[in-house]
Amino acid sequence: MADSAVNYTDEMVSSMTDQYEAEPTMATVEALASQFSKPKRSIISKLSNIGIYVPAKRSTTKAGVAVVRKDELVEQIQNALGTDLSLPSLGKATKSDLMTLLAIVETNAEAN
Repeated sequence: MADSAVNYTDEMVSSMTDQYEAEPTMATVEALASQFSKPKRSIISKLSNIGIYVPAKRSTTKAGVAVVRKDELVEQIQNALGTDLSLPSLGKATKSDLMTLLAIVETNAEAN
């Protein structure tokens, strides 16, 4: 049976855990990568395997537009229609279609 090399010692894992839990930021991940001479992805993977890594929330898309979830769009459409009815299957539409529908509903509401 082949010897398997250990990527992270128990001491390294303990140190990573302590440092990351004290400040769970990308800056900490970068500092750990530098400290242990490992790629950032390796540090993130290890922290994920331990169960403590918290991914950063994206507030904008790659195009720079604010992230809006489909359920938020459905709620905005319901509000624009002035209805208390739940429209759960509306959430199955594409995000693009929901955005178009919201724009149409809002335009019609302004016209009336």
